[in-house]
Amino acid sequence: MSDDQPTVYVVDDDAQARKAVTTLIEAMGVATLGFNSAEEFLTGYDGRRPACLVTDVRMIGMSGLELQEELIRRGVDISVVVLTGFATTPGTVRAMKNGALTLLEKPCRDDELWEAIRDGLTADRAARSAQANIGEIQTRFDNLTVKERDVLSHVAAGEANKVIARRMDVSLRTVELHRQNVFQKMGADSLAELVRMVVALEGEKKPPAGS
Repeated sequence: MSDDQPTVYVVDDDAQARKAVTTLIEAMGVATLGFNSAEEFLTGYDGRRPACLVTDVRMIGMSGLELQEELIRRGVDISVVVLTGFATTPGTVRAMKNGALTLLEKPCRDDELWEAIRDGLTADRAARSAQANIGEIQTRFDNLTVKERDVLSHVAAGEANKVIARRMDVSLRTVELHRQNVFQKMGADSLAELVRMVVALEGEKKPPAGS
């Protein structure tokens, strides 16, 4: 399988249920891999993207909800569809707080499950693209000098060149040169675009809610 080919991972300790889901996915022309436990999935998952994880809640060993939380601890960002034959309000809330795309009660309709998986793959592609964009912006930012980063922070805060020069105790010409370098190195064609880059970087560094 290539890195660009969508993959759906199915985790369920019920072999019959797992087979039913993987058969449906294969019929849709999407690659799929099945695992009989959360632990087996964690050992075998290679980070292939785009991807979607379909997991049962109640399993021997680590539960589907605990699997979600372990993925969060490991920093693994993957779309998750949770299946359960014993839906409870606390379990549903926990799954959604863990970032589940949706929670479906067994037995669910084929079209309902496939729509959830399709949405999961679409969301994962978008996340993958966003992460790649963030990585490119971070690389550009890393190439700035310390002084250029200082100027960038002031520019993003909306400060005029004269104000920046006074704050940094440098000449106006020095600020103008640093500003020019910042725009060039960051690949920004406008102030608005530069600010969006800064916001994106700051958002990436914020801890997830509830951490």
